Amino acid sequence: MNRRVTVFSSRSLAIAAVAVLSACGGSSGSSTSSTSAVPTTDVANDVPVYPLLGTPVEDSEAASRPAMVVKIDNHPSARPQAGINQADIIFEENVEKLTRYAAVFHSEGSDPVGPIRSGRFQDINLVGSLNKPLFVWSGGNSKVSAAIAKSDLVDLSYSKANTDGGFKRSDEYRAPHNLFAETTKLWTLAPEGSSAPQTQFAYRTVSDANASTSKEALGLKVSMDGVKVQWDWDAAAKEWVRTQDGTVVVDPADVALSVPNVIVLEVEYSNTYSPTSKTLGTGKAYVFTNGVVYEGTWSRSDRLKPFELKDSAGGIIKLTPGQTFVHVSRAGKTAVVSAGMTQDEVKFP
Repeated sequence: MNRRVTVFSSRSLAIAAVAVLSACGGSSGSSTSSTSAVPTTDVANDVPVYPLLGTPVEDSEAASRPAMVVKIDNHPSARPQAGINQADIIFEENVEKLTRYAAVFHSEGSDPVGPIRSGRFQDINLVGSLNKPLFVWSGGNSKVSAAIAKSDLVDLSYSKANTDGGFKRSDEYRAPHNLFAETTKLWTLAPEGSSAPQTQFAYRTVSDANASTSKEALGLKVSMDGVKVQWDWDAAAKEWVRTQDGTVVVDPADVALSVPNVIVLEVEYSNTYSPTSKTLGTGKAYVFTNGVVYEGTWSRSDRLKPFELKDSAGGIIKLTPGQTFVHVSRAGKTAVVSAGMTQDEVKFP
């Protein structure tokens, strides 16, 4: 198993500051998440916050730029992936007998980022609520390429942004799992008039406590296509640590992927070789935050709107300020490791 290394970045310090103010955990309530442009303001603390993190803004220029979605490979030959600890939100989606990340960058970037792979039809709906995000991918078949070109995603594929986006092949990875780019250069390619994303989730404040609808959890197991994912609650760091196929996930600097929030959205996938997730409608949701789990529902009627997460009592689920990992999972593929249990006692569904 790889060694876990903890690094305190500027984001980590911002999250820690919020945690000091918010001694209590995430909760459910009647309030909804904001959909205003950056700088979003935390009403309780009256300070601007990053819309995809809920943490105080440290760089106003970064806070006003558009979101960037990078399709990152999750093939064994693509690991370790660069940028996974800098993304504000990471979606994990099923592709062909494996998974792929749609990593969303806004507050921070990563030079390099990757390995970068192809897009899918499902990406158009999945990230549509990010307000015309820059979409970084290696390319795709003619039908997918045409669909993305017609969408409101800003196409920054390898063929369109090769030199200016800093695309290059790494000798340390085996093709086709070796394409990288630089977010610093890619952001310079944003169309004039591009703006920041809207807030995607509701976040807890100083007055929030874990709702009665939550249950203490020590971890979870998710069976994605071709990948067995486990998350363990680290009470000291107040984050969930990802293990994949028995190995702790790390980036090229050997820093473990750990996040304050893990969401599982149970969705229907088309029954084809290249599965397509249906992310409009409603379904079951699990939200893991602050050492507890909420079992509730997700709903979404418009691809331009964020997912709405509600607990079993119908209240909006509030996350801990910080990074969020979202599994776009098939139904019935999640198992909760409840208090008093061990990971070994819980089998992958």
